[in-house]
Order: sequence, then structure tokens, then C-alpha cells
Amino acid sequence: MITRLTATWQDDHRAFMSRDLTDRDYVYVFADGVHFNVRLEEERLCCLVILGVRPDGTKELVAVADGYRESKDSWAALLRDLRHRGMRAPVLGVGDGALGFWAALRDVFPETKEQRCWVHKCANVLDALPKSIQPLARKMLAEIRDAEDRDHARDAAKAFEAESGQVAKGRRQDPRRLGSAARFFDFPLSTGCT
Repeated sequence: MITRLTATWQDDHRAFMSRDLTDRDYVYVFADGVHFNVRLEEERLCCLVILGVRPDGTKELVAVADGYRESKDSWAALLRDLRHRGMRAPVLGVGDGALGFWAALRDVFPETKEQRCWVHKCANVLDALPKSIQPLARKMLAEIRDAEDRDHARDAAKAFEAESGQVAKGRRQDPRRLGSAARFFDFPLSTGCT
């Protein structure tokens, strides 16, 4: 029974990962590597996942593939495969701080803008703060993310710093450094990138 189910799932996955994407437009894609503690070989398994958002806001699973950690080569192979199957460059690529995805995205879809994932950004900032101020910090980070424009986001970031009485350890976690985490402010609401 398990062997038959596994064979069916593998067939379904092969069909899913070979489907034509020429009729799909993704305004933006979310990319992340999911790491499992299962060791099938020398290295831990990493599953590369891409979720696409269409112009009407519909979210679709675009790809699920094995990867070697979150290396540039693994991400590039997946992105090249998607391009080969007809996927056009998304307007915005959203991901965490794993450098492999960003390097691969620049190579395969150089016109795609980069957006740092707010879930990961907030987790990193909160992790660098004392637990006693994390609930308030979480609310204030949401105000930065949900601001109506970049200027309001900068004001909210300054308020965060003033209220918390400190800046997160290390410049990379500094909430004032919006950088690519605020890229979505560059796009009108009609693209669905906010």
C-alpha cells in the first residue's frame, strides 16, 4: 500500500514539476528552503519551495524541489527550469536572508526586484531584543510593515527605536535599515505587492 501511494505521489510530483507555465503570470514569488532533520544521505534534506502570487491575488504553489542546502546552484537550477517551462520574470522576489536564492534570482531573472521577507526580518529583530519588550516590538514592527508609504515606515522605525530604548544587536537586525524589506513600497497597489 505505501509503495503504491509513494509511486502515485512521485508521478504526481513529476507531472506538477513538468507542467507548462506559459499561461501563468506571477506578480511576485515567495521563495524559501525548508530544512528537515531527516538525513537520507550525508547532508540534511532541504526542500526548495516557491509560491507565486498572480495579478488577481491568487496564490499558487509554483515549485517544490530537493536542494543541496539553499545553494545558489540549487536555486538556479530550479529557477532555470521554471523559466524553461515558460515562467516569465516576476516583478518581485521575496525571500529570507539565504544568499543562494538572491544570487540565483539575479542570474536567472535579473529584472526581478528583491524584497526581504518580513516574517524573517521581524524574527531576526525580535530575537536580538530582550524578551520583556518583544510584544511591544512586534506591534511596532507591524506598524512599520503596514505603513502607507516609505516615509511613514521610516517614521514608524524611528518610533520603534525611541520606544525600545535600544537598537537590535548588530546592524543587520536594525529595524531602521528597511532596505529591501521595504521594496514593496515601490509598487502600486494594483500589482498586489504590498
